[in-house]
Amino acid sequence: MGLENKKVYPTLEENIPTKSKWSVILGAAFLMGSSAIGPGFLTQTAVFTEQLLASFGFVILMSIILDIGVQANIWRIIAVSKKRGQDIANMVLPGLGYFLAFAVALGGLAFNIGNVGGAGLGMNVLFGIDPRLGAVITGVITIGIFLSKEAGIAMDKIARYLGGMMILLTLYVAFQSNPPVGDAVIHTFAPETIDVFAIITLVGGTVGGYITFAGGHRLLDAGISGKENLHQVTKSSVTGILIASVMRIFLFLAVLGVVATGFTLDPANPPASVFQEAAGAVGYKMFGLVLWAAGITSVIGAAYTSVSFLRTLSEKVDRNHSKVTIGFIVVSTIIFTFIGKPVVLLILAGAFNGLILPLALGAMLVAAHKKSIVGDYKHPVWLTIFGGLVFAATAYLAVVTLMNQIPQLFS
Repeated sequence: MGLENKKVYPTLEENIPTKSKWSVILGAAFLMGSSAIGPGFLTQTAVFTEQLLASFGFVILMSIILDIGVQANIWRIIAVSKKRGQDIANMVLPGLGYFLAFAVALGGLAFNIGNVGGAGLGMNVLFGIDPRLGAVITGVITIGIFLSKEAGIAMDKIARYLGGMMILLTLYVAFQSNPPVGDAVIHTFAPETIDVFAIITLVGGTVGGYITFAGGHRLLDAGISGKENLHQVTKSSVTGILIASVMRIFLFLAVLGVVATGFTLDPANPPASVFQEAAGAVGYKMFGLVLWAAGITSVIGAAYTSVSFLRTLSEKVDRNHSKVTIGFIVVSTIIFTFIGKPVVLLILAGAFNGLILPLALGAMLVAAHKKSIVGDYKHPVWLTIFGGLVFAATAYLAVVTLMNQIPQLFS
């Protein structure tokens, strides 16, 4: 039986002290931002930079603006309604929330396999151990986090520390690569090439699937919700986008500095070749650390958020959500260790992941104007317009994704 009629969710921290409130708000932003900065994020940024050169700055700028529109819409409605995303969707259209829960869980599982694998490869670069052993070690570490009595606080701190470390290491590599900053700034506002598909792809990669709900659900579980907390919720949502965007900008500059000299990225591992070319053997080890941090923070974000969606499906899952989260990580780790990356699951997850953002955002935009969900709250018109533009763009991308990926199941 669903939980959509339940008024108040159990919180991770009851009566959270005012002194700790900002820590949770910042932790939620880093949870979302570091969830976006996964192994795929690193590769995607490197490849697009090599293709578009300085004009990729314009793609980043446009995606940031659209990302903020998506994130602010979704987090505000979650906060005002005091309900999780899937419960809001069920109130807009009965059954939609259950579909979103299934799609998020499937996508989260598939991408978590890749996240665990990325963390394993990071440990391989750092210590020379088998990536599968590195994946198991990473899985054990994340399980330890969720076994903690203060799992929420631990999750916040790890997201902040590792997220900050990734940004600083990438900034160092960006300095070492000596990028043409002036050229990047000029073409960010006057691009030679405008790639609309790249913009939509970046939006999907930053706030698609489970990612945009990670911080919103975290704040809800911590009891930071309601109209009285809207300012803090909005600030946290924008901060999350800026964290992911700062990392993308620094990586963009690092790659640009390398490819501007005529260097061709290694197709097998584009970001690794950037770090190594810019900073030598030390840079390569730095890449290993960044890749491991990107992997483990994404594992934490994917597991936590996917299970937060599954909590709607039954009271039993809701009561035992910590155990279910641990099981989610165990399954992801076992699949990578013994099977690798299952192609069919990844194709299915990719197709469903493309549907999550437009469906979830569309449901939120409808919910924002339903008194039965948000009461007397008045949603800003500019946010509705922003959200509508992103909905149209991502719905188009979802159709293209389905047309391209589903036939692969039968090939």
